[in-house]
Amino acid sequence: MAGCVGLGGGNAPDFGFPVHWLYIGDQGVVHIAPAGGSAAQNAYLGNEAGGPAMGSGRLDHICLHCDGVEEAFARLEAIGAKYEERRAGTSPVYQVFIEEPINGLKVELNFPAAEAEAAGRTPAIEV
Repeated sequence: MAGCVGLGGGNAPDFGFPVHWLYIGDQGVVHIAPAGGSAAQNAYLGNEAGGPAMGSGRLDHICLHCDGVEEAFARLEAIGAKYEERRAGTSPVYQVFIEEPINGLKVELNFPAAEAEAAGRTPAIEV
């Protein structure tokens, strides 16, 4: 999924629980770990009581501003990702929603609407 938005997988420190770090170049910029983690994860986060750790609550989605709409859709289609395309009225933004596979977090990719239109994209939902 990371390759769909131009992020690459990379090494992450061994925290004693599974983590996935996504990189832009050599910089780890997105860190993902399973929600409701293990005892090791809770201990690392200072949350021995369990439950969500401080600052690790549920959020609805993240949004990334993108360009290269044709390349992004080629990547999405190459891995068989499910996505939903939207356009809000005359907004200059063309939205694509995907779901990351670890925790099911919704990821919104925003492309310039003019670029999406030039590529022949048509939103499934237009409000």
